[in-house]
Amino acid sequence: MSRIGKMPITVPAGVDVDIAENNVVTVKSSKGTLTRTFHSGMIIKQDGNTITVERPNDEHLYKSLHGLTRSLLSNMIVGLDKGFAKELEVNGVGYRAAMEGKQLVMNLGFSHQVKMEAPEGIEIEVPSPNKIVIKGYDKQAVGQFAAEVRGKRPPEPYKGKGIKYANEVIRHKEGKTGAAKK
Repeated sequence: MSRIGKMPITVPAGVDVDIAENNVVTVKSSKGTLTRTFHSGMIIKQDGNTITVERPNDEHLYKSLHGLTRSLLSNMIVGLDKGFAKELEVNGVGYRAAMEGKQLVMNLGFSHQVKMEAPEGIEIEVPSPNKIVIKGYDKQAVGQFAAEVRGKRPPEPYKGKGIKYANEVIRHKEGKTGAAKK
C-alpha cells in the first residue's frame, strides 16, 4: 500500500472541492479555481471534509498513480488555502532586480536588462534589490516560473554569481593556480 496514497486529505474551511465524472476535480476558494483531470482508474471519494484516494487493484500502473494522485490533489487544496512561494537570491556585483508595473526587471551583467512578465495567477515581490519572492496558488506554475527566472543567470561555481534559490547551496570550485614552470 502506498504510504502517501492512503493518507486522507482534510479540506479546510473556505475551500470547495467538486469531484465530477471521469475524475475531473475542481477546487475553488477566494484565491481562485484549479481544475485537473486525474486518471479514470483511480477512485477519489469525498466524505464530508475528508478526501481519500484508492486504487482499483495492485497493478504496477495503479500503484504508481496512487501516491501521485493524492499528492497532486493535496497540492491543489493547500495552494488555494495557504498558497506557495519560492524565494530567489540575486548574487553578484551590479546584479539587482526591481519591479516596473507587472514586469520583473533584472540587471544580470548583460549589456541589456532582462524583463519578464508574470504569468496568470503568479505574483512577484522584490523586497530588496537582491531578493525575489514568487507567490501563487498553483505549485507547478510557481516552480516553473521560479526556474525560468533562475535560468536567466544560473549560479556559477567559481564566484557564486547568479540567481539561486534561497535554500540552495552552491558548491564553490577552486580557480586556476599559477602556471607550473620548468
